[in-house]
Amino acid sequence: MIIGSINEGLVIDHIPAGKAMQIYEYLNLDELDCQVAIIKNAISEKYGKKDILKIASHIDLDYDLLGYIDPHITVNVIHDGQRSEKYHPELPKSLTGVIRCRNPRCISSIEQELPQTFRLADKEKAIYRCIYCDTKAKKD
Repeated sequence: MIIGSINEGLVIDHIPAGKAMQIYEYLNLDELDCQVAIIKNAISEKYGKKDILKIASHIDLDYDLLGYIDPHITVNVIHDGQRSEKYHPELPKSLTGVIRCRNPRCISSIEQELPQTFRLADKEKAIYRCIYCDTKAKKD
């Protein structure tokens, strides 16, 4: 299969296999008026299989979200057909509006105006906990 290169835009690479659609939905890429290619289960020497997103436009990305999904993701900025910059998102110290608290008694579940905010409790194990009730977040 041949997927053409892009002249201007972003390539989100090293996405864990099967996670590209999750990123597509979280970043609302369906609302873009440009080409977006989703490559699933591409062969990767390092990871075996990976997903790739190619976006033929420069858009603002949520690097916290990308780092939460997998800190091994890379974001390549393409300018004039060449990679001009490369970013490696890290695990964010806190996340708001990405994870929902599983605790039905948590104030953020009862008070709908409160943002669902989680803090990084264990960087080694990528464990996040609700800032209101300390419930451990369940990773999808």
